[in-house]
Amino acid sequence: MLALAIAAPSSSALAASKKRSSGSAIAAAIVVDMNSGRILHEQASMTPRAPASLTKMMTLYVLFSYLRSGAVTPDTEFVVTPYAASQSPTKLGLKPGATIRAADAVHALVTLSANDAAVTIAENLAGTEANFARVMTRKAQEIGMMSTLFRNASGLPNDQQVTTARDMAILAQHLIRDFPEYYVCFQTKYFTYRGHRYRNHNRLLFGYKGTDGIKTGYTRAAGFNLTASVKRDDKHLVAVVLGGRTGSQRDAAMRSLLDRSFPKAVAGRPKPVDTAPLVASLEAAPPPPPVAKKRVFALASAGPAEPVIFSTEAAPAPAKLAAAQPEMSADPTPIGPTTSAKAVGPYHVQVGAFTSQAEAESRLGEVRGRATTLLDGHQPVAVAFQKDDTQWYRARFAGFTQDRAKSTCAELKRMSFECVVMRAN
Repeated sequence: MLALAIAAPSSSALAASKKRSSGSAIAAAIVVDMNSGRILHEQASMTPRAPASLTKMMTLYVLFSYLRSGAVTPDTEFVVTPYAASQSPTKLGLKPGATIRAADAVHALVTLSANDAAVTIAENLAGTEANFARVMTRKAQEIGMMSTLFRNASGLPNDQQVTTARDMAILAQHLIRDFPEYYVCFQTKYFTYRGHRYRNHNRLLFGYKGTDGIKTGYTRAAGFNLTASVKRDDKHLVAVVLGGRTGSQRDAAMRSLLDRSFPKAVAGRPKPVDTAPLVASLEAAPPPPPVAKKRVFALASAGPAEPVIFSTEAAPAPAKLAAAQPEMSADPTPIGPTTSAKAVGPYHVQVGAFTSQAEAESRLGEVRGRATTLLDGHQPVAVAFQKDDTQWYRARFAGFTQDRAKSTCAELKRMSFECVVMRAN
């Protein structure tokens, strides 16, 4: 998937670069010429590192795909769950039960790097943050980020969440080229939300000529990270610095690398995505499932976790999910008219678990609307059960043999619907 044309520096050049403070004081770096695709500088660019809030670049990449498809609009209201509101700073201070517009959530990630907004995006698009992280990892592999694994949407510490400087450069290139209409948000210097004004953490936007984005990051384990895009005249560089000792030192290292790389850059029009050496060619992806306005999604932490089966193209090491809890009620509630076709079998295909019957019905209608032929003859049902003090509803399609249930679930996953095969009680 990934074809690289690497302009390898000489050993003497590498030795000289390590003597400079910009190289020795950071853990990894890469500078890429967007016009030619050549790598102009590398330092430990394939060494696994913690991404910190650079993770939010992929969170936004996935959200941009929803915006492009029309499944989400800038005015779509995302519901804030208690789990999202409980995230560690930096955050907006969103309250459980409140809503935030998709456009505001985007700007909160770009400027403040708000963790509560990142998790809110994840839960509203994928039901749980864990599911969204799998979507992120799958998308990363599709675009050539073969050394990256995501476990959350924010970049908060997780020992299993890793990336490389080169992978982050690939992601930056795809954000710029795949979503130019949305990439401009990374130029936002200030964001005002509910009376508070937030300044973008990317200080290069405020004084380094030609900077048009894109993202900073920091955790104690990761150090200070930065991905930058800088244009001067007809030259365009994308650079990544990982593991800086301080924010100021990281920024100084980035400026030094860019200053030394611009004389080597090629002026001219960028190559198309499908021919640029560092960027994998893209195929048209099916549109993601629609997201209802102000829809409340179930949290894995709020009820029994469902085993979610992913294809082998998902995460290299999928997170371990708890086994499904037995139903407290075996009386399913049929939804809608029964079709005339006979579908007989003791297995169900489950497409979600929700805290209200209306939410379960909505998901069933959504899935059946996009997979009418596939689900013909299989009755949609909402299976109620009690967990602690909360009534839950599992959204299922009934009447499958085991083999048929497995093949149906596989087809649904190819349509971006998460599902699991369960035997009926």
